[in-house]
Amino acid sequence: MNTFDLSPLYRTAIGFDRLADMLSNAQRVDSNGYPPYNIESLGEDHYRITMAVAGFSRDELDIVSEQNTLTVSGSKSDSAEDESDDREFLYRGIANRSFERRFQLADHVKVTGADLENGLLHIELQRELPERMKPRKIEIGSGDARVIDSGEKQSAEAA
Repeated sequence: MNTFDLSPLYRTAIGFDRLADMLSNAQRVDSNGYPPYNIESLGEDHYRITMAVAGFSRDELDIVSEQNTLTVSGSKSDSAEDESDDREFLYRGIANRSFERRFQLADHVKVTGADLENGLLHIELQRELPERMKPRKIEIGSGDARVIDSGEKQSAEAA
């Protein structure tokens, strides 16, 4: 019997555990690993994605939240700046390439902000359940308070 490693499914799923959705989206999981990222839970309904985007400026990064998909992309120019400097690299380990990374978000998970600091892009997420979906307390009434129709009301008043 085969065992299945489901850990790749949890890399891009934030805020929900619907296995059917994750299985259908598993084909979209990026396998190249660039740029590296972390997903943190900061509380019951708060999350943070941190991506290592060294070398990218704010103008070169785009964050788009559409329906239940968060897309983070970075576009670098074709090394025109590096060629003009006439630098000779003995080893080039810092990636200078464009990327696009997609994350599947659960219903009602919204992007609340993003910040670029020291080469790390922090994207803040929060689950905001509508009032109609939040648990509500139902009062339990006493046996004396009951609904009576107009026929019973008249007979109750006559007695």
